[in-house]
Amino acid sequence: MSNDIVRAALAAIALAASPLAAQETGDGSAQHATGQTVYDGDWLTVGAGAVLMPSYDGSDDYVVTPFPAVQGNLAGVRIMPRAGGVALDFIPDGHEGLNFNLGVAAKLNRNRASRITDAVVRQYGKLDTGIEVGPSVGVSYSGLLNPYDSLSFTTDILWDVAGASEGMTINPSLTYFTPVSRGAAVGLSLNARRVDDDYAAYYYSVPVAPASVAVADRLPVYNARGGFDKLGATLLVGVDFDGDLTNGGLAGFLVGGWSKMTGDAADTPFTSIRGSASQWLVGVGLGYTF
Repeated sequence: MSNDIVRAALAAIALAASPLAAQETGDGSAQHATGQTVYDGDWLTVGAGAVLMPSYDGSDDYVVTPFPAVQGNLAGVRIMPRAGGVALDFIPDGHEGLNFNLGVAAKLNRNRASRITDAVVRQYGKLDTGIEVGPSVGVSYSGLLNPYDSLSFTTDILWDVAGASEGMTINPSLTYFTPVSRGAAVGLSLNARRVDDDYAAYYYSVPVAPASVAVADRLPVYNARGGFDKLGATLLVGVDFDGDLTNGGLAGFLVGGWSKMTGDAADTPFTSIRGSASQWLVGVGLGYTF
């Protein structure tokens, strides 16, 4: 699913420390607690979890999928998780106001490469795993509605370099994040994906059915073209188990999301006949920051 489950989940756990590191003093003035949080200097969060999600983009069958993730800041390079991958930001961020992101993102695309539970779709064969790489750019602003929240807009522009679809995707997302206490945070992310003709043809076109497919199971031939293939939203809650997000250690998260297949991705028989344009997910996981 394209709403970057891993990125949103670990953002709620780890990035809470950035706004919370500027705490109120007794006389009401804000100060950055330099040296008093795990996020002063280099830090790293590693996480793992499981998510219940469609078995392929457009499926109405659901599978439980495990995932690992990593996030941090090492030698001035920010490491940000992506669903199935990672992004690096080479512009150091401040703790308040306007910040910019510029770096590179990479991810695996396992759509219809495994775990196809629909017997008819499975007869059309598995697809190759895509490796998608490209620039990641964005802008964020801290202190929008309260001293500790943030609003960020990020876009990953990715090309498949593994010879699977050989296509390109544009992945914009808008995320609002706010701590609700020193030990808990919530985030809402709105996202979309636009794909080119090569990507759409590879993942959404329906070829002439192989001779091995029973006549009753054959789907109409369909030639997909590019455009926006999905829109979605993800809501998450992250909780630090010792009640303080700024000191690292163990934290957990819950995440739920919905997305809508659109355009040719919704009209393809893989979705319109064998699946559903409405896609849901729910996940749970743990992260440890040190």
